[in-house]
Amino acid sequence: MGDTLFQAYTPLIVWTGLGLIIFRFVPKWFPKILGRCLYWVGIPIELIALARQGSSSEYQQVISTPFLAPVITIGALTIGLIVSLLFLWLWKNSISSPALNSSSEGSFLLAAILGNTGFVGLAIAPALVDANALNLAVLFSVIHNIVGPFGVGVAIASYFSYSRQHNKWWKILLDILMVPALWAFIIANLTKQIQLPEVVEFSLQQSVGFVIACAFLLTGIRLSQLQGWKSLKLAFLPAILRVVVIPLIVGIATTFIFNLPNSSRLAMVLMSGMPSAFVGLILAEEYNLDRDLIASSILVSTILLLFVLPLWVLIFG
Repeated sequence: MGDTLFQAYTPLIVWTGLGLIIFRFVPKWFPKILGRCLYWVGIPIELIALARQGSSSEYQQVISTPFLAPVITIGALTIGLIVSLLFLWLWKNSISSPALNSSSEGSFLLAAILGNTGFVGLAIAPALVDANALNLAVLFSVIHNIVGPFGVGVAIASYFSYSRQHNKWWKILLDILMVPALWAFIIANLTKQIQLPEVVEFSLQQSVGFVIACAFLLTGIRLSQLQGWKSLKLAFLPAILRVVVIPLIVGIATTFIFNLPNSSRLAMVLMSGMPSAFVGLILAEEYNLDRDLIASSILVSTILLLFVLPLWVLIFG
């Protein structure tokens, strides 16, 4: 497990560390442009590349898995939304808690609900679960990344980006329908049987690593702009919800309701308890939400995962 964690965290540490170093040498507009380029170009290209990988027979076996993983994935997102809204309401009504503005509320929800099931989750799961459970983990990641960031995530970001008096349901719906990643995923699945020139296919697959590196780089730049403890302390609650509370609820549900085998149960707990997603920071850039809170949550939840991961293996494995 140690080797797996090392492999999964090496690009995160290297590229995020580079972002921490170069932030003083890049223009102030650079992180905003980088975030928008990832939102409109980088992530759509990544989804097209992953969808074309999915033309293999192995992927077809994964998507033919019974409805168990979709139900648990949607359930985990729903639980995350309900629990996060409850804790956000308690936070706002606590006298001792610092006040949150609209953009911070949106970032709080994004950090607590959206998990990094792709970059981190699918790098860790193969070493901890068997082949059948890994199929469930892959399907969890695919569904989470479509329904979560580009469905629920865009709806939340859109809602909290507008002022209350101008917040209309049709604006939120329009934002969801205009998400470039959603259209890229649809187009990719409709055209993935079309043979592309070898050099184009190779370049497309290689671009995935470049997109991941840019996402880590953006995170490092934003982390370098945090204002000390003030920025970090607000992130502890959404980080704890993301990697402790939500996976614990999923673990209890998969034990007593779904009665899953140990390995499958552990796969669902792992995927539902991944650190706050980097795409949350990209959405914050696009919709002008609280970037500091998202970046801090990514940092805190990633560190916290190192401590809770052995606990999940012990309890649910």
